[in-house]
Amino acid sequence: MRVFILAGEPSGDKLGGALMAGLKALKPDVTFEGIGGPVMADEGLASRFDMAELSVMGLAEILPKYRALKARINQTAAAVVEMQPDVLITIDSPDFSLRVARQVKAKSDVRCVHYVAPTVWAWRSGRAEKMARFIDQVLALLPFEPPYMEAAGMRCDFVGHPVVAEPVATQAEALAFRARHNLGEAPLLLVLPGSRQSEVARLGPVFQQVVERLVREKPELRVVIPAAAPVVGAVRRLVQNWSVPPVVLNPLDSDVADPVAEKRAAFRAADVALAASGTVSLELAASETPMVIAYDMNWVSRQVIGRMVKVDTVTLVNLVSETRAVPEYIGANCRPGPIAQAVVKVLETPEVQEAAMALAMQRLGQGGEAPGLRAAKAVLDGISRN
Repeated sequence: MRVFILAGEPSGDKLGGALMAGLKALKPDVTFEGIGGPVMADEGLASRFDMAELSVMGLAEILPKYRALKARINQTAAAVVEMQPDVLITIDSPDFSLRVARQVKAKSDVRCVHYVAPTVWAWRSGRAEKMARFIDQVLALLPFEPPYMEAAGMRCDFVGHPVVAEPVATQAEALAFRARHNLGEAPLLLVLPGSRQSEVARLGPVFQQVVERLVREKPELRVVIPAAAPVVGAVRRLVQNWSVPPVVLNPLDSDVADPVAEKRAAFRAADVALAASGTVSLELAASETPMVIAYDMNWVSRQVIGRMVKVDTVTLVNLVSETRAVPEYIGANCRPGPIAQAVVKVLETPEVQEAAMALAMQRLGQGGEAPGLRAAKAVLDGISRN
């Protein structure tokens, strides 16, 4: 069995790695070609080019890189058509992957599977109908997504969210983390300003002002920032003048035996988190860490996207649990004063989010079959039925 698989950013790389492992377990003779990162490389993929070239987000951010992105789209689609695999699996990164799939379908009958359903329930619902012209099957992370895809004419399988398969730190590991960093029993704020340079640049100053306000009200507060690898330098520059120097966790630190375990321990040790919108809200929920979500974007992107959004929350914990337990401050509402007030309230009443976080994890497949294996089974079933 031959599979062409591609991912365009770290979250997709993790999904791809788990799916590849599932396919290998079910079909030991499977071979892979495509584009991916280090996780997919560990499963045997030799990426055709550096996945980092594709990691762009937002309308204004994509435009300067469009010509290079278009060249990679053409190159990748041609490689798929030449290979004629049993299936093309595209993972998230729709600005790249769906354009590849469209070209492939126009020139061949290769089965096209897209992993991660587009958020048509939130904005631009017409994307599902457009996808159906060249996508045969969708693998969905969220339990309420299949009906949207099926209504457009595509097969859609809910395969569970990868966060439910990831390990969570124990309370003992959380206490050990506090001891290692001399945090004692002080209230601990986790600050997560995003994994892209543009996010840190835009959210960093706002988050700094939030922290300064909180420290004035709660002088004993301590802060930890688990920095994503691509933005370690930006985070270190950001915090140089903070009145309370935060503990910055560097995933590339060679002095730390297991940086991933260190990050998990920080999540578990925190009393509250201030985080950029995204999958991180589910990681926090898995660690039972209450949170406040904040996000802003380029002015042009904000104006365009703001007019299209159909939901009153973008926080995944809220959406999956069908609650509004997690406070969020998006776009023009991403202001230090209200955000700081919300963080204080969550610190004082953390139990308000407990039920919503637990329900979200349950609905995402916690305790069930690993999402990567479920995704692999869905792909193979789709091929056999086709």
